[in-house]
Amino acid sequence: MRAPAVPRDFYERIHDRLWERIGRELSLAHRVLDVGCGNCGLVRFLRRRYRQRVTGVDISDGKLPRQDDPSCSRAALRCIKADASHLSFLRDGGVDGMVTTWALHEMADPKAVFREVFRVMRPGGEVLIVDFPRNGLAQHLWDEKYWTPEGVGTLLKKVGFVRVRARTIFQDQVIWAVGFRPSGTETKT
Repeated sequence: MRAPAVPRDFYERIHDRLWERIGRELSLAHRVLDVGCGNCGLVRFLRRRYRQRVTGVDISDGKLPRQDDPSCSRAALRCIKADASHLSFLRDGGVDGMVTTWALHEMADPKAVFREVFRVMRPGGEVLIVDFPRNGLAQHLWDEKYWTPEGVGTLLKKVGFVRVRARTIFQDQVIWAVGFRPSGTETKT
């Protein structure tokens, strides 16, 4: 496979701009779920910049901050070790927005995860998937099982999200997929 014409540190270079873009996309969501949150960096950023109530979920607790960390105030944000296909600690319709960054390709059963996200999302709530695209720089660097934008869009539609848009951004090196849980006036397609 030929390496894309972008520098190896490309993802570090776009980090701050990407987080800003994620924040703007989800700026109207008050209660946000971050699936695959890692060290909860994005969770903290959204809380600090947009004053959102954010819950970060990661299947591995290796990077999660300790719960006695002062930045993990229960009212503001939570970082929880949990399987995102079983979000029993969240009620139906209890989330306004959801983001997953660099985690879709790691999910054992993405359809189960997004069915659960659909359950906890309020009608009209927004889902945002940010991941590495197939055949991009990440494929060259790490060679994992990455998706195409079309595949991500199909996944969201199959689960029931509407107004789905999936494309690449940042020199075609980042998948940006958005969908919405249908409101009372929208139908699933």
